[in-house]
Amino acid sequence: QVHLVESGGGSVQIGDSLKLACTGSEDTFDTYDIGWFRQPPGKDREFVSHIGWRGGDIAYADSVKGRFIISRDNAKRTVYLQMSSLKPEDTAVYYCAGTGLVTVEAYQYLYWGQGTQVTVSS
Repeated sequence: QVHLVESGGGSVQIGDSLKLACTGSEDTFDTYDIGWFRQPPGKDREFVSHIGWRGGDIAYADSVKGRFIISRDNAKRTVYLQMSSLKPEDTAVYYCAGTGLVTVEAYQYLYWGQGTQVTVSS
């Protein structure tokens, strides 16, 4: 089991950058693949990015490819999502989640954080 907490959300303008962090509270954090998902207002939760437990198996949704970068520092029990060239359509609650699989499917993630709000406006 792992307890995850997101941080780093906020309100920014179009084209700005923001770095989210997902921190785990247990020593087992480095045994889990971590995914980032987001839920825009009035829409379903969607996959954003995934990183394997050793930092490989990186994947991105097409909508963020080339703008977002995922990374992890297991010594700090933290996965980061560096977001650049932000657009209004990136506005959402961002969640990180833990799984034992290389997957983009939300239902295959066992542990979820509480989410952090990102708002992009003109």
